[in-house]
Amino acid sequence: MSAPPPAPTGTTGTAGPAGVGTHDAARAALEALRSEIAKAVVGQDPAVTGLVVALLCRGHVLLEGVPGVAKTLLVRALAASLELDTKRVQFTPDLMPSDVTGSLVYDARTTEFSFQPGPVFTNLLLADEVNRTPPKTQSSLLEAMEERQVTVDGTPRPLPDPFLVAATQNPVEYEGTYPLPEAQLDRFLLKLTVPLPTREDEVAVLTRHADGFDPRDLKAAGIRPVAGPADLEAARAAVAGTAVSPEIAGYVVDICRATRDSPSVSLGVSPRGATALLSTARAWAWLTGRDYVTPDDVKALALPTLRHRIQLRPEAQMEAVTPDSVITAVLAQVPVPR
Repeated sequence: MSAPPPAPTGTTGTAGPAGVGTHDAARAALEALRSEIAKAVVGQDPAVTGLVVALLCRGHVLLEGVPGVAKTLLVRALAASLELDTKRVQFTPDLMPSDVTGSLVYDARTTEFSFQPGPVFTNLLLADEVNRTPPKTQSSLLEAMEERQVTVDGTPRPLPDPFLVAATQNPVEYEGTYPLPEAQLDRFLLKLTVPLPTREDEVAVLTRHADGFDPRDLKAAGIRPVAGPADLEAARAAVAGTAVSPEIAGYVVDICRATRDSPSVSLGVSPRGATALLSTARAWAWLTGRDYVTPDDVKALALPTLRHRIQLRPEAQMEAVTPDSVITAVLAQVPVPR
């Protein structure tokens, strides 16, 4: 089996004995996603790992990065590497909630209204530039992300399983955008930053394009499905069986409570955030080949799981304090269980 994927951010845990049988095959299939996606995207392994963790935890991902760092291509390559249905919605100021969820359409032949499903009825929804649409349309995703269903005209309609929203946003251009409210940010399991590539990776990108790579044609790049719903189901069952000691549970709680006591923070991590951190740490532990969670697993996923759940005081923002710096300081201060 190949080496464990890199953590989305932070330190990584130490790999232990791998699982057996179906669970082992599922881990190998999910690890194979890295090599498939690498045929289209260069040097974004932490983001790939974050997307896999979100799939294992039945969560959603917010991808943040400047234009041109392959956020959309990353999600498209992930979809092409999985045997899952996928749809893309370009969020714009004039997008309506029904354009996402679907609506009732009058059929003149039957003189009845029938439901026309929107693009949210898929396995992997790419919500491109989600902060470019008004709050009314942004909120149309809340029920889908939390309840895994869409209610139209009083009738709830379940979404397919698995279901993942991968939303992208630009962190530097604020004109004509609508910042996501705290309630919606909290619905995302992970917030992954997609950085600019290193010089070596950027040279590799240009070389690929010079050799004829077309980002709009992933089939020509040789990307094929290497994992599917059965692999995800087996992997999720294995993650659910990953042991969590009382000491680790207490460590997660202490980290989250420490963010609330930070003088730079006006709103710290909620109990929902603590639950999310425990879930992502379990998924990371399983991906690295262990059936128990260690403190290093918690540290490895603390930044992407908690950074969007912290609201800074205005004076802290003026002093260039960031959620990442707050979490890093908390990790350095909270005692690590032995």
